[in-house]
Amino acid sequence: MCPMTLHIPFDNTYARLPDRLFVAQDPTPVAAPRLIAFNNALADDLGIDGPRDEAELARVFSGNEVPEGANPLAQLYSGHQFGHWNPQLGDGRAILLGEARTPAGRFDIQLKGAGRTPYSRGGDGRAWLGPVLREYVLSEAMHALGIPTTRALAATETGERVVRDAAMPGAVLTRVAASHIRVGTFQVLAARRDEEGLKALYDHAVERHYPGAKDPVQFLDAVIARQARLVAQWMGVGFIHGVMNTDNCSIAGETIDYGPCAFLDDYHPMTVFSSIDRQGRYAYANQPDILVWNMAQLATALVPLMPDTDTAVEQFTALIHAMPARIEAHWREIFRAKIGLSSEEEGDHALITSLLELMAQQGADFTNTFRALATGTAPRDQFTDRDTFDAWAEGWQARLAREQGDPQALMRAASPALIPRNHRVEQMIQAAVAGDYAPFERLMQALAAPYDDPEDTFADLTRPPAEGEHVRQTFCGT
Repeated sequence: MCPMTLHIPFDNTYARLPDRLFVAQDPTPVAAPRLIAFNNALADDLGIDGPRDEAELARVFSGNEVPEGANPLAQLYSGHQFGHWNPQLGDGRAILLGEARTPAGRFDIQLKGAGRTPYSRGGDGRAWLGPVLREYVLSEAMHALGIPTTRALAATETGERVVRDAAMPGAVLTRVAASHIRVGTFQVLAARRDEEGLKALYDHAVERHYPGAKDPVQFLDAVIARQARLVAQWMGVGFIHGVMNTDNCSIAGETIDYGPCAFLDDYHPMTVFSSIDRQGRYAYANQPDILVWNMAQLATALVPLMPDTDTAVEQFTALIHAMPARIEAHWREIFRAKIGLSSEEEGDHALITSLLELMAQQGADFTNTFRALATGTAPRDQFTDRDTFDAWAEGWQARLAREQGDPQALMRAASPALIPRNHRVEQMIQAAVAGDYAPFERLMQALAAPYDDPEDTFADLTRPPAEGEHVRQTFCGT
């Protein structure tokens, strides 16, 4: 094997935490790694130096070659899954290589699909090509939309087959995150009454993410602030996470774990895509309430760190009870912008909700309706009963007349022209399984500038699914 030329500036602080928080383990090598995609701009941000030889990149980011300075490990966590407590989860198919230390902070570099770990719970520890490309496209699209998210650094084929419903091509995703610390990471230590470990994790999370927090109350408040903004941003682009378990809720306030996620086509607030969400717990409109629930579980896990339990419960409860209003404030700001309002008046909330009700009643496309309002390109054509839209628009225009500035510019910046539509993502995956990566590359190019008017070559990507193209269910890929 050729000597490694790739250099990653690792400084692995998580590996210096108590070893009961993880298991040290190298990735399991694969048969025939081949690079599918590499995010050069992100690599530059991470300070990754050296010639970017495709063969070497494939070896490193498939797990066949561990780079110098890496400290591979699988992280322990637990969590509530669909409201039910699971006392031990953990990285069942992921290996954290380490943390890249950059001027902008530390960033985890993790391989998903890197082989079995002690937390695999009978799984094969691998990923197949579809979920890897799905997460690559969606996480980078979310980044381009301006929404906090994990990032995709690389995708590689493994040259092996992964058995799900059928034998599928295997792949590995290299994911980058501010950290992979989850609500469930705190929960597992609290459940085990490991106060020493809990304190070490808390100190690490404060130093890494919230250095201004002086105590667990301020820490919880800071996490809530990021998460409240994040879930409102999801709502603003019609994103449904699909599996908002506490083990999929990042302390850093990033969107993490793109499993059965999807974007709305026609608007309905109770839309569910996830095949495993049979009760609609994580439906589009339920996401703010679930976030409140998740933060309450974090608060519970933090109670042992407080000197007085009664005081802790009182202070934490006040923060949790204040959350719906915080989320609502972000939601109103985002949706006001989507209809061109930079200021706030008493009737604005009713104006927004009445539009959403019309959209739900008439099956209007979420993304295209708001973009049509922004561009003035026949928004009434998004509705089957155009007279009802015209009646709403009359009140909207009267409200816009009281605005200062440039409402259209505000709307364009708040309402993307392009999202990774579910049917396009599925078509891309089907093509890739057949060996054709052109649709993947085309999506990546188009979604890099979602707020721009699409070029003619990408105009078809704005189209909602035609008859027979609708994606009704999405799957986690494990």
